[in-house]
Amino acid sequence: MQGLTIRDARADDLPFVTGLIADDAVAATRDRPTGNEAAYQREAFEAIAADPNHRLLVAELDGERVGSFQLSFIPGVAVGGAWRGQIEFVRVTSAMRGRGIGEAMMRWALEECRARGCYLVQLTSDHQRPAAHRFYERLGFVASHAGFKLRL
Repeated sequence: MQGLTIRDARADDLPFVTGLIADDAVAATRDRPTGNEAAYQREAFEAIAADPNHRLLVAELDGERVGSFQLSFIPGVAVGGAWRGQIEFVRVTSAMRGRGIGEAMMRWALEECRARGCYLVQLTSDHQRPAAHRFYERLGFVASHAGFKLRL
């Protein structure tokens, strides 16, 4: 997509990234505010930034921030020691949805995973997001496994 750049998030991007969470109706019902989010999010950002296997990314269109996602590279002993790419927290600003930004972000992420030698890329998507599921399927993802979570 012409004019779209994807870069590693900086500390001054954190309000933008966390604002995408606040703008997400599904996340709002799932993630109740506790009052400690800012400190925990800052700590998580610093951990991600310090680890070469994790990247918090920001997409900009003509210099304006329009999306974000996290990309992680996970080693494993299965499948001959192959690495996996894990994509999480894919968000595009509500005003910019439907313009191909999400697809461009995902294609960029897939290329990064190929460059890192990953044998597959995986992601999860909340069952309340059927449009997102169709989006990922259109990109070639297959709903091959059931995901399970346990809140601690």
